[in-house]
Amino acid sequence: MYPIIEFATGLLFVACYRTFDITPATFKWIFFGCLMIVLAITDLRVRMLPDAVNWPGFGAAIGLSMFIPSDDGTAFLLGERIFHRVLPAPVLGVADALIGATFGSLLLLGAATMYRVVRGREGMGLGDVKMMAMVGAFLGLRGAFFTILIGTLLGSLVGVSVVLAMYLARWKEKLAERGARRGLGGIKELRWAIAARYQLPLGTFLGFAALMVVFIMQSSWFELLQHWR
Repeated sequence: MYPIIEFATGLLFVACYRTFDITPATFKWIFFGCLMIVLAITDLRVRMLPDAVNWPGFGAAIGLSMFIPSDDGTAFLLGERIFHRVLPAPVLGVADALIGATFGSLLLLGAATMYRVVRGREGMGLGDVKMMAMVGAFLGLRGAFFTILIGTLLGSLVGVSVVLAMYLARWKEKLAERGARRGLGGIKELRWAIAARYQLPLGTFLGFAALMVVFIMQSSWFELLQHWR
């Protein structure tokens, strides 16, 4: 895994240079990309999103937003509506970061709470919520929304595929047979129940989605969509 991660990190550096040239934004997104790679791979391997990455990353995002804002625009609109004037650029940058962090973390926390109420078990940990606070601070409200949208969509597609693959491969079949002998149900039903409880790391998909959003928001089709709106 080590050389693959190193190679992917190098590709990320090249992509940032090709997209942003040599500008302050280049170094901001390189730093953000490294954070996403660390979190995505850590969650994939040990199902953990360390506070030692999330909170320093969040603090760095707030600090960087004063000089290299996300250009989300939400704080600008709110400033015009509430204060009827354009606020200073550093204030707008920090406000966009805080709005994005609040939106991203609360949206994911709400989804986790609903899942726990409906399914009666935990669907995600607070590490994902803290990660989205950091991602929202870097990307703003719109970026946080698209990160959650793309990340959960990717997670759902991959999750269903993995569960089906494990079921068809007769994963944990001996365990299902022991359960069937004890009268817990049929072997096929037990195999499906076991496979369906397999948990995928949401943080991994959120990390890849956040990187996609960084580059998608610079693409021509995204600019065309914003112009159409």
